[in-house]
Amino acid sequence: MSVPKSKCRLLCSGSVLILLWSLGLANSLMAEPDRARALGIPFTGEPGPLNTITDVRGVEVGHKTLISGEGSLERGFGPIRTGVTVIHPRGKESIEGVFGGWFTLNASGEMTGTTWLEERGVIDGPIGITNTHSVGVVRDAFISWMVDQRWPAPWHAPVVGETYDGALNDINGQHVEPAHVFSAIEAASTGPVSEGSVGGGTGMLCNGFKGGIGTASRVVSVAGRLFTVGVLVQCNYNWDGNSLRLGDKWVSKSLPVGEHCYTDDTIVPKKSWFPFCSGAELIKDSPIRDGSIIVVIATDAPVLPHQLNRLAKRPALSLGRLGAISSPGSGDIFVAFSTGNAGALSENQFNRVEQFPNNALNELFRGAVQATEEAIVNAMVAAETVIGADGLRVHGLPHDRVRELFSK
Repeated sequence: MSVPKSKCRLLCSGSVLILLWSLGLANSLMAEPDRARALGIPFTGEPGPLNTITDVRGVEVGHKTLISGEGSLERGFGPIRTGVTVIHPRGKESIEGVFGGWFTLNASGEMTGTTWLEERGVIDGPIGITNTHSVGVVRDAFISWMVDQRWPAPWHAPVVGETYDGALNDINGQHVEPAHVFSAIEAASTGPVSEGSVGGGTGMLCNGFKGGIGTASRVVSVAGRLFTVGVLVQCNYNWDGNSLRLGDKWVSKSLPVGEHCYTDDTIVPKKSWFPFCSGAELIKDSPIRDGSIIVVIATDAPVLPHQLNRLAKRPALSLGRLGAISSPGSGDIFVAFSTGNAGALSENQFNRVEQFPNNALNELFRGAVQATEEAIVNAMVAAETVIGADGLRVHGLPHDRVRELFSK
């Protein structure tokens, strides 16, 4: 898809921001955005210096954000509210894999490469998150990039997850292209991570409000050694906001959850899931799809694949703490990797690896649950109100009302 110059600023904004962070210039150009803690929402555990997945040394994150068009949905033309997010477990310069594991809480979704991951216990290359109908192009772009980087294997099965952004985005237009994926790959950096409506999270809803990308971390101590657990989520579940909890408070009756509506009653919506903002109800042709959530857990602890499979189950507890039930239409899929045991993942020779003590896994489990909960709320806090396909408006979380709830 060709991009008019007038729209370049919007389409390029995600990668430009990441570039600014990598050059250390962003702090001087923009104020630090609000995160969940700034609104008074309490969380437990000790975060890392940035409270992001990049607190795990070597991990890099990059986004490519695609935003253009407004008004009536036309397949192949827009409106476009989508993108791709890339995570490099050891940084883009490394061609060494990481031990990995995964878990699916509800499988109404896709994460490629997981059968090979389950069999082998290793993740090669970057991890990607995008929209449901762009998984293939991201996977194929990863393979092309890995071949060019000379990753040491005759074939590749990258890990790419998805959530559905078809409420706000022309998802059937498949606007994510290989060049966008390569842009996110190359823009990835350590340091602060952009959150909210960026990258793969651009068109997502979460817990009754605008959702998207969120991240957090925890530092844990085991036998006098410090380890970091970092989490990044693409949050797109619980569109109606039922039973939402924040900071151990039931807030779904105190906040305007699920008030999504079409702003232009002259446009006949292609997906009649929501009312017009004027209050005129639409006939619902099908039940509201309930999004999904992808969770990526990183740690520098020397955790082996069978332990990472256990660690990857723990985000399910975080969803429960926020009031979710993992509905039938939600694809809740989690992946975990360890940057420990660097240099010991050769599949052509004997290796000596260190194994994290099983009886100390509680510390990593707790850190993963705490960081996932905060990452989800960070995604909601960072995401602002968006109007997308057919004039659908999804409100951002109202910061002032949240502050008021937690100031009492």
